[in-house]
Amino acid sequence: MAGLTMLPVLMYHGLHRDAHSHGRFDPVYSVRPDDFARQLDWLQANGYRSMHLDDVALDTAADSQTLLISFDDGDASNIEVALPLLRARGMSAEFFITSDFIDRPGMLTSTDVRALADAGMGIGAHGCSHAFLEDLEPAALTAELRDSRHRLRVLTGGAVNALALPGGRGGERELHAAQALGYRYLFGSVPGPNHRPRRDAWLQRLAVTRDTTLPEFAALVRWRGLRPRLLRARFAALALPKRVLGNTGYARLRERLL
Repeated sequence: MAGLTMLPVLMYHGLHRDAHSHGRFDPVYSVRPDDFARQLDWLQANGYRSMHLDDVALDTAADSQTLLISFDDGDASNIEVALPLLRARGMSAEFFITSDFIDRPGMLTSTDVRALADAGMGIGAHGCSHAFLEDLEPAALTAELRDSRHRLRVLTGGAVNALALPGGRGGERELHAAQALGYRYLFGSVPGPNHRPRRDAWLQRLAVTRDTTLPEFAALVRWRGLRPRLLRARFAALALPKRVLGNTGYARLRERLL
């Protein structure tokens, strides 16, 4: 098999037509269902194949048209909207679920989580409470990683080997803590295409937002043109207020601005 030169990992949250849709609408991350459908159709028309994480070797792939689709948090739209659109196209996705959010209003139910797994979708952990892992003391960090994984294992009856950082916050400490507990696949949120990804490093993801046009989506997947540069510039620009305000302070500021 040829060496993998790039593994795009798309990151979604909820799929909502507007603020009245079922689920938890976010003005930035809630992608319109019609836009999501068009994005999936573009992927298929351009020869891309969404793979299940367990079917992707992280150091090799058959060709450069392999990618992963992922969803964070566990919004109700994951099963009500995303799953039918994916299945209609024979595509798969990884769902990183915050375990304490299960059965809350607008979020996946316990039955939904099992149904996603039974449909052949990947189930991964996203912490218990969505706390920023890098802010936690060691014992609390271990509990977030261990307990979220355990609950998802019980609900699905299968393995839970992947972790996505809540809020994308974390580094070497969190990576080693997760690996010590048996996680095999670890995902961050730094914009990047994953050139030759390694098992001892974070896989990075490409955030698809409500304002992402189809040409911008294509540029992200191919990691070409202006959109990737803008995404990295935005990430770098937000790094300073995150450092100054801290994760909690920055999250509160974002809520007020939105």
